[in-house]
Amino acid sequence: MKICLVVDDSRVIRKVARRILEDLGFEVAEAADGAEALAWRRTCNPDAILLDWNMPGMSGLEVVRQLRREPGGLEPKVIFCSAENELARIREALDEGADDYIMKPFDGDIVASKLALVGLL
Repeated sequence: MKICLVVDDSRVIRKVARRILEDLGFEVAEAADGAEALAWRRTCNPDAILLDWNMPGMSGLEVVRQLRREPGGLEPKVIFCSAENELARIREALDEGADDYIMKPFDGDIVASKLALVGLL
């Protein structure tokens, strides 16, 4: 079974994402911030990471930068999931190593299509 790590400081967003991902056949883990996400990733390398941009302490952009420098950090598919809608910001996320981008709010069809685009469905 594929594993997806959902990283968001909102418990509600994590819960919604969990339901969608479990319906798509993923095992789901959750992290409330960037430091927790990086620690979890080192323990059990997920196939995908659904990553919020704006979080306290460490932004999603900082997470993806650090992740991609770590051993094994190129393996998970990273999909940003954020309300950031400026094209320059989206381009920055992709340039730093994100595989794709989802705008909030999202639904199951959007998540499924992005996971298919990165080769996980």
